[in-house]
Amino acid sequence: MSTPTTTASAPASRTVTIATGMPITLTEFGANTEGAGVLYLHGGAGPRTMLGLAGALAEHVYGIVPTHPGFDGTPRPERFDTMADLADAYLDLLDELDLRGVMVIGNSVGGWIASEMALRDNHHRIGAIVLINATGIKAVGSEQVTDVRGMAPARLSELAFANAAFRPDFASFTDEQRAAAAANQQTLAVYSGEAFTHDPKLRRRLHRITVPALVVWGETDGVSPLDYGRDYAAALGNGHFAPIADAGHFPQIEQIGATLGAIGNFVDTVVKPEGD
Repeated sequence: MSTPTTTASAPASRTVTIATGMPITLTEFGANTEGAGVLYLHGGAGPRTMLGLAGALAEHVYGIVPTHPGFDGTPRPERFDTMADLADAYLDLLDELDLRGVMVIGNSVGGWIASEMALRDNHHRIGAIVLINATGIKAVGSEQVTDVRGMAPARLSELAFANAAFRPDFASFTDEQRAAAAANQQTLAVYSGEAFTHDPKLRRRLHRITVPALVVWGETDGVSPLDYGRDYAAALGNGHFAPIADAGHFPQIEQIGATLGAIGNFVDTVVKPEGD
């Protein structure tokens, strides 16, 4: 981001009730002074995976990191059980906060949700989307997302992180941490549906997304392969692709500098060229 728009402050958590009456727990970075901002959407590993990126951009833009209902002990209403439900809820959240020109940045299933939001944005709240090693489509090629259901956490970690130093030490987890992680995975399975890794109809609708879209991809992801990411970008109506070397499923963690650089270049050359 080329020009700071807000003053960084310590992140704060609160609960916002949207129009349907559902509470959404979120962490805010910076201050909402201009009616714009960034919405950060996490994947199955939970909101902590987006906090570093939100913190890094807090000097430039107001940011919010919601916790998907059902994750980290938050309530999930009955029959609130699809990615489309999450997309609708977060559009309601943008309405409630009266934000426009929003950049939605989603990692893993967060990217799936961001795509669904862009397809449903009839109030024109979204200005751009950034999909980081997203899931959600059935690609046209042979490279598809790995179905990790039932996979041992240590093996999943090996696939997800290029650098072993970033892999969680599951042996050090307390019983409470293990239970919380398992509950998050159960919630993820509910939202993901029978196919788990994708909506069979999503890819063919992505051409209708015409807001600027950046697909950022960790090149060594063993969960969502590189060619899958290229296909995701090609399916979008205004898609751009930025591979990130030496990173797996979470480039915003393993290579935050390169990820920030890709997003900044996208803003400066596509979203707001020449400072428009």
